Amino acid sequence: MPKTHELSATMSSKGQVVIPADVRKRLGLAQGSVLRFVLEGDAVRLLPAAGDVRRLKGRLARPPKPVSVNEMSRAIAERRARIGSGGKR
Repeated sequence: MPKTHELSATMSSKGQVVIPADVRKRLGLAQGSVLRFVLEGDAVRLLPAAGDVRRLKGRLARPPKPVSVNEMSRAIAERRARIGSGGKR
């Protein structure tokens, strides 16, 4: 049986609750994270929602020049080779 750890928070008049830092850290939550509330009888489970990759559009700068599929494939193969040989970068 998993070890339980109980924490509490107070709800504001607007229904807002600050999620304790330990919970945010354990679930890998950051600003903008989407959460799921799963109702189970009189209990609620809080889970991180699987993110929609489209939310990331525009967060990274465009490369200075377009990258071809062959260049991407080559970079992936090189990275896999380094990982397979124990290299970090």
